[in-house]
Amino acid sequence: MSGTLLVIGDVVTDILARHASPLAAGTDTAAEIRTLPGGAGANVACWAAHCGWPDVALLGQVGADAAAWHEAALTRAGVRPRLVVDPEAATGTVISLVDTGAGAERTFLTDSGASLELSPADWTPDHLDGVGWLHLSGYLFFSGTGRELIEAVLTSARARGVPVSVDPASAGFLAELGPERFLALAEGVDVLLPSRDEAELLSGAGDAEVAAAKLSGRFPLLVVTSGAAGAVVAQGGAVRARVPAVPAVARDSTGAGDAFTGAFLAARLGGAGPREAAEAGCRAGALAVARVGGRPPTP
Repeated sequence: MSGTLLVIGDVVTDILARHASPLAAGTDTAAEIRTLPGGAGANVACWAAHCGWPDVALLGQVGADAAAWHEAALTRAGVRPRLVVDPEAATGTVISLVDTGAGAERTFLTDSGASLELSPADWTPDHLDGVGWLHLSGYLFFSGTGRELIEAVLTSARARGVPVSVDPASAGFLAELGPERFLALAEGVDVLLPSRDEAELLSGAGDAEVAAAKLSGRFPLLVVTSGAAGAVVAQGGAVRARVPAVPAVARDSTGAGDAFTGAFLAARLGGAGPREAAEAGCRAGALAVARVGGRPPTP
């Protein structure tokens, strides 16, 4: 394939707190705290560029409070930012609590801020000029303006024959929206890339492989990520490949799924088949969990 990989999604500021002991209610807990650029959509774009795709662009919305900082971070990562600056809403912020004593598992406190205010007014079909693949962050599905934007974007993509992928992004928000509503909104998407929890929620199945097979009856290609259990590729109602995870010493699991998605898309655009692309995704996921924060290393 050729052309731009256009990612549409969230850009947020991550406040990352890594703590080695359980949180102590009512008093202090020692932690290593850092402020980093993040957001599922932005992370995917950065990992796709890091993994070799030479033309990646990101459409997202930020507040004026941090627009220049985020634009500079994306540019350093090799991504062309197309940021809409909201003069009123603050940039979205996520507080990520990473328990280093429990496999670097993380818990998020999310203030979406300007990141979910992107709307059809920020979109024209001209955004697809030169685009070879379109990726949508699932967080767009969780706001009214985001859902309106998705409808407009998918209409434009279908008219031009641009393939589309979606990462559902959050099992918690997905449960609030409702699985059937999400699936209806995502109808016609070419590739769905859920985590195990998201896939099981969307399918009603209690097993990643069963969920993948079931959902692949609705989407041409289904790839379910399961952390240390690797990934499952399904097509046409059946599992086609099981890809093992790459061993890694986990420091922070923030952004591991985004890394998988970015690497997967870069590989597919480069001509890799679904299994090869999932293998590339697992390699990127291992690199991501060994780092602090959701972005790849930058030059």
